[in-house]
Amino acid sequence: MWSENWWWNNSKVFAVLLGFLSLKLVHGSYVETHYPKSVIEDANLDAAQLLKKYHYPVEKHFVTTKDNYILGMHRLPRPGAPPIFMMHGLLDSSATWIIMGPQNAPAYYFFDNGYDVWLGNARGNRYSRNHTTMDPDSDPEFWTFSWHEIGIHDLPAMIDYILQQTGFKKIGYFGHSQGTTTFWVLASMHPEYNEKITMMHALAPVAFMRHVKAPLLGYARSFVKMSEPRIREFMPRKEMLWRTCLASPITEGTCLETYYQVVGKDVETTNTTMFPTIVGHFPAGCNLKQISHYMQLIDSDRFCQFDYGAKENMKRYGKSTPPDYPLEKITANVGLYYTLNDYLSSEVDVKRLAKILPNVVEDSLYPHKKWNHMTMLWGINAREMAHKRMLEIMKNYSYE
Repeated sequence: MWSENWWWNNSKVFAVLLGFLSLKLVHGSYVETHYPKSVIEDANLDAAQLLKKYHYPVEKHFVTTKDNYILGMHRLPRPGAPPIFMMHGLLDSSATWIIMGPQNAPAYYFFDNGYDVWLGNARGNRYSRNHTTMDPDSDPEFWTFSWHEIGIHDLPAMIDYILQQTGFKKIGYFGHSQGTTTFWVLASMHPEYNEKITMMHALAPVAFMRHVKAPLLGYARSFVKMSEPRIREFMPRKEMLWRTCLASPITEGTCLETYYQVVGKDVETTNTTMFPTIVGHFPAGCNLKQISHYMQLIDSDRFCQFDYGAKENMKRYGKSTPPDYPLEKITANVGLYYTLNDYLSSEVDVKRLAKILPNVVEDSLYPHKKWNHMTMLWGINAREMAHKRMLEIMKNYSYE
């Protein structure tokens, strides 16, 4: 593990390096001369603008949760068609389902095949930094949530809103990474929501995390330990971040390698031409407590609620340790889609989850040895290898 002193000493070096790289931007832009103009344009557009650019219908919706967070949603409207709800992963946003463009991104594909597509945003990301009474820039209380609250409050608010808007009794659910974690929270803690789901499609599912193998995990752990509670919002979307990342061939290679170290190295199917668009939309911000909660899962080898320490746990839970989420209460139809080279969602951990969930109707381990945590979303051949199969499965389940 990295020591706190190591992180602190090297963070100074990183700061100097970033400052130097930022100065390079003044003298010329590597990205403008090495990437297609359209790709750079897409990096600077928001989700709604992307949809408009590619001539797809778009609506922006705002949903208020029971604890008063205001969430932004993007809809590709097809009135009267069966609705699907797509929920992003950690540090991500609704844009993740569309940034690869109409020929490759899953949201476009499902819309083109007759579905009413709704894209959610978790509290704290670039599209959901709003509250009825609190200001995220000045009220620390805004940043007191983990992904538990996203599952307990955000998902039911958005699901109920979609059902109310469309008149349907059920939705199809697509979750990626944290978008699966939050679903497990909702469907186990509020099992009545299982009846509102035709099928839950879990891409790179995350619950148990004992076999996570991301090399940068130690660095992340030290950062979280040092930063809480001083830092709450983590990696909000900033244009300077992606422009610094693509300031030169050296910084480009460094950022790409860092990305691989987090999600798994997949050179074959990573669309590097689209890298400016990826880093223009990702990261989109989160609360550091979300990462801290995941760290607790790794350490405990459990899928459980947030550990506040024995004393606070007694107040909140009535016992000294946080309770496990009752996964056996998740009765919705579940499809698990996972890969061999995913540093954050290991095959072993997913198979453990599959043994507990009572109604797994699809268990798809993709055989490509290099597919990583993001390949099913952003991979060059994701449509042929993953999305088409998901569409076939989805057609088998009723919305009645």
